[in-house]
Amino acid sequence: MGAMDRFARFPRVLLAHLPTPLEPLARLTADVGGPEIWVKRDDCTGLGFGGNKTRKLEFLLGEALAEGADTVITLGGVQSNHARQTAAAAARVGMRCELVLPRVVPREGDDYDEGGNLLLDRLFGAHVFVVEDEAAAAREVQVRLAAAEERGAKAVVHPPGGSTPTGALGYALAALELCSQIEAGAPSFERIYVAASTAGTLAGLACGFELAGREQPLTGVCVAGSAASLRGDFLRLAGETRALLDLPADSPDNVTLTDAYLGAGYGIPSPASLDAIRQLAQREGLLIDPVYTGKAVAALLDESAARPGIGPLLFWHTGGTPALFAYRDELATGPRSGAS
Repeated sequence: MGAMDRFARFPRVLLAHLPTPLEPLARLTADVGGPEIWVKRDDCTGLGFGGNKTRKLEFLLGEALAEGADTVITLGGVQSNHARQTAAAAARVGMRCELVLPRVVPREGDDYDEGGNLLLDRLFGAHVFVVEDEAAAAREVQVRLAAAEERGAKAVVHPPGGSTPTGALGYALAALELCSQIEAGAPSFERIYVAASTAGTLAGLACGFELAGREQPLTGVCVAGSAASLRGDFLRLAGETRALLDLPADSPDNVTLTDAYLGAGYGIPSPASLDAIRQLAQREGLLIDPVYTGKAVAALLDESAARPGIGPLLFWHTGGTPALFAYRDELATGPRSGAS
């Protein structure tokens, strides 16, 4: 069975603009004076400002629709990228979307509570329920399920990040997409860096490269919790995704996890992540975000400085740029136009 054939039995709705671009970052490479740095532009998946969750939602909503669901309920922080992309995807396919958003980040104010992703959630027509914490979120999900049943609807619940084996299929396919771009002339990469919080993207990539027969080193840069905790989530999801794809259970582990760039915690920008945001904006015209991708790029830049002689490195851009508008205070303190 060919690699692509393994996906044919899974229901899928086409939502993303694929393949996403693979681009060299020449000015950033010159800045660091080290290995070539490239970016895989999954901020350009097209749906609702783009991002990595769109690939997962193709399979998640495909499965939901095949099961007759008309309502999708999902969870995430107040400024969740996954919630925003789920709201956009639900609008595209005609499903009711309910977002249960616990306050998992110690942050408030108009920019955070009304702007960024939350503004877009409401614009896409999602029903938004902001609650105080994760325990309240679990209770609210049960309330939403009961309400759906009462009105005769069929609801599905997706976890934060859409990180299920079904969702991870989107990133197994993404790995095959990158392999095709490499075969068409892009360089092979010494290592790929990707922000990681719920492990679905990372698990999917690992399984996809395995399916392609490619031993590709990956670094997951933890943005929520410890590397040890994420390792457990990754191993569970990777194992379950391997089972879906009929891959051997005992597979090589080419994944490194680091929590050295977590800073003060999830949703709290670190000085290194803010520096990375400004550097990519001012040197490449490329926007990354303070919650996820800023921390992943900070890790890649440190690797570039520490090992200047290694081969090309790839930053897998998972999106999240609408969250920039929720962090205006931190980002407004950098150099402004006209500054010397």
